[in-house]
Amino acid sequence: MAELMYREALNQALDEEMKRDANVFLIGEEVGRYNGAFKVSQGLLDRYGSARVIDAPISELGFAGMSVGAAMVGLRPVVEMMTWNFAILAMDQIVNNAAKLRHMSGGQLRCPIVFRGPGGAGGRLSSQHSQALEANYAHFPGLKVIAPATPADAKGMLKSAIRDENPIIMFEGERLYAIKGEVPEGEHVVPLGKADVKREGKDVTLITWSRMYYFCEQAAQELEKEGISVEILDLRTLRPLDEEAILASVRKTNRAVICEEGWALAGVGASVVDIIQSKAFDDLDAPVLRVTGLDVNMSYAANLENAIQPDAPKIIAAVKQVLYRQGA
Repeated sequence: MAELMYREALNQALDEEMKRDANVFLIGEEVGRYNGAFKVSQGLLDRYGSARVIDAPISELGFAGMSVGAAMVGLRPVVEMMTWNFAILAMDQIVNNAAKLRHMSGGQLRCPIVFRGPGGAGGRLSSQHSQALEANYAHFPGLKVIAPATPADAKGMLKSAIRDENPIIMFEGERLYAIKGEVPEGEHVVPLGKADVKREGKDVTLITWSRMYYFCEQAAQELEKEGISVEILDLRTLRPLDEEAILASVRKTNRAVICEEGWALAGVGASVVDIIQSKAFDDLDAPVLRVTGLDVNMSYAANLENAIQPDAPKIIAAVKQVLYRQGA
C-alpha cells in the first residue's frame, strides 16, 4: 500500500473522480496555474484543462453561488476555499441556498456539491486564519460535515462526498497536509456518517476528529505506559453524528473524554455529551469531560498559540480525572 501525504491523498481522490465523471469540476482561488494554496490540485489543470479546473477571483460568495447554480443543473462542483476563515464570506450561499434547495423546492432540486478547504490553527497565522469553524456548519440542517484525520480517510471521504447528492462541508486540518499515511490505491471509498475506532481500549474512550486525533494518539501511548487502556473513536463525520458508534464505545469503557480544537461554547463536543448523557447515562462511571481550545482568539505568538490549543498533556489530565487518578 502506498504511503502518501494528506494533500497527495486528496489530489488522488480528485483525479480519480474527475476521470470517472466528466461532470466533476474544481473551482477556487489559485487551484489552477498555482496548483492550489496547499498544492492539493497539483497537476489537475494540465490533465483536465481550464474548463474543469477553474481559477476564481477573490470572491468567495460569487464562486460559491455560481457553483450552487451549476450543481442545480446537473454538474458536481468541488469548491476549494483557500481557508474556511475566508469561506465565512460565502456562508449565505452555503447556508441559505445549498443547504435548503432540496427542502424549498419540494425535492425537485438537488445540490451535489463539495465545499472543502483547510481549517483550524495554521501555525502562527493568528486569529483571522486559525479558527476551527466546523461547529458553525454542523448546526445547519441540509448540510453534511466531514473532517477526516488520516490520508486514507481524506481520500475515501472526499470520493464519497463528490458522489453524494447533498451539499458536503469538508474540513481539512491546515496542519495535516504534510502528514503521511498508508492509502489504498484505486477505488477506496469511506462511507459518510460512520465513525472509526482508531485504537481499541477498555478503560476510557477518547472521542475526537481531524488534527486532534494525533494528540489523542500521543496521549494514549503515554497513558499505556501507566497501564491505562484508551480507546480512540474518530468521529470523521460531524453531521450526521454516528450515535451508534459513540454509545457502543462508551458502554464498553464507561468513561469518555471529548477533544476538539474549537471553542467549548456550542461546540460539536457539547452535542456528543448530550447524546451520551441522554442515552447512556446509566453506563457512565464518571462525568464526561471535554478538552477544547481556550475561549479566546488565537494568538500569533507561538508559545501562546500552543497554550490555547488542546494537547496531549491536557488530554492526559482529563483522562486521569475521569478515572479518578488525579495526581497519579
